[in-house]
Amino acid sequence: MINIDNVSKRYGSFQALKEINLMFKEGEFVAVLGPSGCGKTTLLKLLAGFMKPSEGMIKMYGEEIGSAKTLIPPNQRNIGMVFQSFALWPHMTVQEHVQFPLKHHRFVEQKLRGDAASRVQQVLNLVGLEHLATRFPSELSGGQKQRVALARAIAPEPSLLLMDEPLSALDAELRMEMRKEIQHIHREMGTTIVYVTHDQGEALAMADRIVVMNEGSIEQVDTPEIIYNQPKTVFVSTFVGKCNLLQGRWQGKNEFIPEYYPGVILPDIGVSPEFKHGNVYPIRPEQWSLAKPQGKGNQLIGKVAFSQFQGKEVHYTIQTGKQSLNVIQSIGKPRHQVGEQVALHICK
Repeated sequence: MINIDNVSKRYGSFQALKEINLMFKEGEFVAVLGPSGCGKTTLLKLLAGFMKPSEGMIKMYGEEIGSAKTLIPPNQRNIGMVFQSFALWPHMTVQEHVQFPLKHHRFVEQKLRGDAASRVQQVLNLVGLEHLATRFPSELSGGQKQRVALARAIAPEPSLLLMDEPLSALDAELRMEMRKEIQHIHREMGTTIVYVTHDQGEALAMADRIVVMNEGSIEQVDTPEIIYNQPKTVFVSTFVGKCNLLQGRWQGKNEFIPEYYPGVILPDIGVSPEFKHGNVYPIRPEQWSLAKPQGKGNQLIGKVAFSQFQGKEVHYTIQTGKQSLNVIQSIGKPRHQVGEQVALHICK
C-alpha cells in the first residue's frame, strides 16, 4: 500500500503540486490523467524517488520513502519503471535487458536471482518476445521495443510499477495492441501500477481507478465509469469525453430548467453540487435521444445544424436557443436532416 499525505512540490515560486492526498491499494491499476503541465509527471517522479516533496510525506508499506527531510533513492525502492522513450541500451540484446534487473535490483527474491534464466524465459513468454531474445534494439519495431521495456521492468517482480506515458510514441494501432498487453501483464503479475497519461481512452480502458489532475490539484478520483458518467467538476466533464453544459437554473435539488425553455424540466441524473451551484446541467452526447417534436409538452426543441455519418453512429450538432448541443445516435435510429426540428430527450 502506498500513501501520499498532503504532498506539495514547488520549483522556485511555481507550485507544481498542491496538497495531494492519495492511497494506492496493493495490486491496483491507477491511471493519473490530465493535460500537459498538470503535475502528473511530477507526482510520478516523487513516487520514483527522483526528488523530494516540498511538503507532506510518501509512505510505501508503512515506510517513509519521501518527505521534505527524507529521500529514499530509486535504487532503494522496490519499484519498476517504464519510460516514454523506451530507454533501451543499444549494446544489449532483448534477453540481456530482461536479465539485467535480476542481477542488480536489490529487492529480487533469492529464488528469482538463483534461477534467472528461467525467469527471463517466463517474462519473455509473457510479453511475446521469446523468439526475439537474441535481437538488439535496432532490430526491433516500436511495439517490440516497448515490450522489452515492460519485460525489463516486471522481471524482478517490483511492488510498484510506474509507467510514464509509455504508449505515446506508438501509432494508434500499436497503442491498442499494447493496452491489451499491459492489461494482460497486470492480471498475471498482480503488481500495483501507477500509469501516467494524457490519453483519456487509455485511462478509461485500463484503470481500476482514475486520478484526474488539473493545475497541480486533484479534480476527482473514481472508477472509470463514475468519472465518465458522474463527473464532479466542469473540468472533468469536458476533459474526460465530450460533455454538453446546458445553461439554466436548478429548481430545488432535483429539477433543472434550461435557459429559454421555461416549460421544460430535466431530471437530476447524478449531477454533482459544483454544477448545481453554477446552474449548469452536464450531459454526454450519447445520453440524448432525438425524435420528432410532439405537441408542446415537456420537451427541449432544437434544429439540426450539422450531421456527420461516422460508420456505427451519427454525430449531430443541435441548435437550441443560443446554445449548440452535441448529440451522438447509433445507426438504426431514424436519421435527421440538417434544418429539421427535433425534440431532445434524456435516455433512460
